[in-house]
Amino acid sequence: MSYQVLARKWRPRNFHELIGQEHVSRALVNALDQGRLHHAYLFTGTRGVGKTTLARILAKCLNCEEGVSSRPCGVCGTCREIDEGRFVDLIEVDAASRTKVEDTRELLDNVQYAPTQGRYKVYLIDEVHMLSTHSFNALLKTLEEPPPHVKFLLATTDPQKLPVTILSRCLQFTLKNMPPVRVVEHLSDILAREEVSFEEDALWLLGKAADGSMRDAMSLTDQAIAFGHGQVRREDVAAMLGTLDHRHVLALLECLASLDAASLLAEVATLAEQGPDYGGVLDDMASVFHRLAIAQMVPSALDNGHGDRDALLALASRFTGEDVQLYYQIALQGRGDMANAPDARTALEMTLLRMLAFRPQGVPRPAQTPLPMTGQAEGANAPGAQAPAPVQQTPVQQASVQQASVQQAPAQQAPVQEAPVQQAPVQQAQPQQAPVAPMAPAPQPAAPVAAPAAEAQPPMADEPPPWATEDVPQDARDAGFRDVAQDAPQPAAAPAPEQAAAPAQAPAAPSSAMSRLSAAFGSAPAQPEAAESSAPQPAEMAAPQPAEAVPAAPEAAEAETSAPAQPELAEPPAPEPVVSEPVASEPAVAAQPLPEPAPAPEPAPAAAPTPAPSAPSADGRLNHAAWLELFPSLGLGGITRNIGAHCLVEHDDGTHLKLRLDPAQSAMMAEVHQERIRKALAGQGVERVLEISVAPLPEGLETPHSRRIRLLGERHVRAVEALRADPHIQSMEQQLGARLIEESVNSFEPDDF
Repeated sequence: MSYQVLARKWRPRNFHELIGQEHVSRALVNALDQGRLHHAYLFTGTRGVGKTTLARILAKCLNCEEGVSSRPCGVCGTCREIDEGRFVDLIEVDAASRTKVEDTRELLDNVQYAPTQGRYKVYLIDEVHMLSTHSFNALLKTLEEPPPHVKFLLATTDPQKLPVTILSRCLQFTLKNMPPVRVVEHLSDILAREEVSFEEDALWLLGKAADGSMRDAMSLTDQAIAFGHGQVRREDVAAMLGTLDHRHVLALLECLASLDAASLLAEVATLAEQGPDYGGVLDDMASVFHRLAIAQMVPSALDNGHGDRDALLALASRFTGEDVQLYYQIALQGRGDMANAPDARTALEMTLLRMLAFRPQGVPRPAQTPLPMTGQAEGANAPGAQAPAPVQQTPVQQASVQQASVQQAPAQQAPVQEAPVQQAPVQQAQPQQAPVAPMAPAPQPAAPVAAPAAEAQPPMADEPPPWATEDVPQDARDAGFRDVAQDAPQPAAAPAPEQAAAPAQAPAAPSSAMSRLSAAFGSAPAQPEAAESSAPQPAEMAAPQPAEAVPAAPEAAEAETSAPAQPELAEPPAPEPVVSEPVASEPAVAAQPLPEPAPAPEPAPAAAPTPAPSAPSADGRLNHAAWLELFPSLGLGGITRNIGAHCLVEHDDGTHLKLRLDPAQSAMMAEVHQERIRKALAGQGVERVLEISVAPLPEGLETPHSRRIRLLGERHVRAVEALRADPHIQSMEQQLGARLIEESVNSFEPDDF
């Protein structure tokens, strides 16, 4: 007997031997077992996936001598004749060679006759899309209402060419391509039955070359057995297919991971000796980069398409996620530019060198760290971040007040009648204004003290406006009239000093205005204790305030012109107040800073450049807490801002500042970004020799980036809680069954990052 090829010898004989088409076999098996058979079936799919095999198995099930069943016996005369292709009632038509309408009419003339031998007359029309339009029209009526003994089985690789009238008359089943894993499994089983020795790596090459077709894989296996003299070896299969050995591609990636340009060019020279397709090399590299990205993100989803799964898992740990994405894009672009290159090898070498050259700072070694993960916000509560808490209040308060003063400056001049309520007596804020306190001494030294104080705080020496005393009772004037005069809005003649002094006074005014009034009426006797308890904090925070008020010094002349009106400050002769403790403590507070007005003008040159915080701590050194508060005001952008947002302060000795960068962000680090951060710090008064090192960040400390993520999460939670508490939303949820989609909630709180 002559040799029978593997594709025909091992063709499936029933539905249970079918490989990779479970979705089709399940539907047909259930239809056969339940007796719900359609009169026309259409099988679509690429070549070699089992369309004709399915049609023959279905014809065998319909005509088996043991009855209609999903399990034909395979031994009766009908089953054997169908397997051998000589069953008279199975009419196979090649539509590609019989496209004319005359051929179709001749075929349909015999439809009316009953089957000769079997139970059904089955018409198997292969490549049905090749029929002409007239042939389709002639087939429509018979295909729609055939005789009960006729079944039509159509097969095509291009269903888009079929008229919709044909498609609507058939049950369509689309067959899937065969993945390399399924091909390798099937070939291993067949070669084991054929008693042919093989290497699994060689089968992976065959499965890849088959491109989804099981018939192609079987044909290539026949060829590989003949080429290898009865054996299937990897070297023989690679030589037979003329494909590039996959190990060369892995060697190129090893050179890229080692960042060794010399070894990379040497490997290309070795590869050139085999005369490969250089475009195919880039295609294979892009495919490997794709699999490396999968290995980094979802290792369990990595396939074994070339039998190299373990090698890729080990190689994936040597690349960063950014490098893999960058190399993939460069490989695709180099493949497209290859047609314009002088020669293919030059294009390959330039593409590989471009992968190295496009790394920042030349060719640095990647950090041996896992993929970047989402920043953890829990590090904000670490003990190390709590120690400098008093220091980081100053930048926060000044930055927020600076923004508020710009937005509310016009509003402070227009609503005159509301000013006493908003900026009324400020007892609790008095310790924060220690250098300004000499502006409100006892009535007797009012005139002599006003002259030196006007140099530092000109607006404080002005006459208290009439509206400052209209609605304030006499007792309130006794206890805090001087502070009311300091905090009240000044006349329009000096708007600039108001804005300069606003950052130092605005934070405490809204929180303490009512407490000052209540203290004046005798309802809060414990307020002096609260003022004394908060005294240690303003000792450090009040230092920049005289310097910020220095720009108002040129207005001192205007303040002196209104000096004759100052005796009005002495008109209240301090009668017996309702509460004795606030009155007794107020002269003490005012008396302590009396010697301090003289050194107030000294820090004027340092504070002139910008209103932003320039002294993060008492000794002038920058700690990590001050870095978190100072970062939003640096004005960085783009990649530079992203790099700075992932840094923390490692050391600052007043001359050299060392920042530590998260290794996950080191790929884009460059000298230009470090210089921009240094200049931004210098613009905020932090003149340092900057050094940025790449090292793992300690746990428990948050970077500006992770801090912003935490704050955004807290803002979102507050916004959701506010909406949940809204009575209108609660009513809609209860009455209409509405549901709040929390992901769509956006907070209107300002983002200071």
